[in-house]
Amino acid sequence: MNNQKWKENSIAEMTVARLTSFGAFLNAETGNSADDILLHRDQQTQEVKVGDTVKVFLYHDPHHRMTASMRLPQIPVGGIGYVEVLLMTRFGAFVEAGTERGIFLPHTETIKPIREGQKIWVKLYIDKTGRLAVTMHVDEEMRKIARPARGIKVGGKVTGTIYNMTGEGAFLITREKWIAFLHRKDMPQTPLLMGQELTGRVTFIREDGHLNISLRPTKEKALDSDGIRLLQYMESHQGRMLLNDKSDPMLIKDILGISKAAFKRAAGHLLKEGKITMDDSGQYRISK
Repeated sequence: MNNQKWKENSIAEMTVARLTSFGAFLNAETGNSADDILLHRDQQTQEVKVGDTVKVFLYHDPHHRMTASMRLPQIPVGGIGYVEVLLMTRFGAFVEAGTERGIFLPHTETIKPIREGQKIWVKLYIDKTGRLAVTMHVDEEMRKIARPARGIKVGGKVTGTIYNMTGEGAFLITREKWIAFLHRKDMPQTPLLMGQELTGRVTFIREDGHLNISLRPTKEKALDSDGIRLLQYMESHQGRMLLNDKSDPMLIKDILGISKAAFKRAAGHLLKEGKITMDDSGQYRISK
């Protein structure tokens, strides 16, 4: 095509020049009908006739010919959406946005590593070349659509998806369009992914209606869980605990997977319940 007005991965308004048995040709405005762009019948969302102005998404078909589709992105330009990653390339990724082919996500517009099949939040924009692209930087847009949390109390549960991650933690948007912050100390040991859906417990409600949440159990539940962990370890080691209150915190973490403070709380709780005893050497043993 000689006319550079029409770009792939862009939205354009074009006039129907002629109809054929397999579709319509859109006027490319080059003065040469051979340059006109095909809008196949399968790519039409409604019947068109000569002279109609139609809004289309332009893309290259497998033969690298410019082709049109009336299936437009489900996200408006400047808007945000929760989309699936279709394909990874060395330059970036392509995401599903409702068009005939994926929309490009440049590496420079990603926040954390992503992979095919992952769902993420993105914003649709027009890049410097006039083509459609998406970015994972949606923090400002999320704050615009967010609502103050209502009808929720500390201790309540909320479900949301991660739209931003920083060194301090992760930001989620809930189903009610509330913003929830998950501090890194309240995260599980397994790494979280952008776009991941999580259900957390509300630990604080800010004046602006934003929430702080935690994925960790309450102290009571954690105490029970840690106590069971200690008993299971002791049962597999002849009824005794090789660790004590003076053990290295890293050693406790490596063996039991809990902090030294949690270890001491759990052991103290088990002592009070009479489930374990402590001998003169300071070693814990399962009560007989």
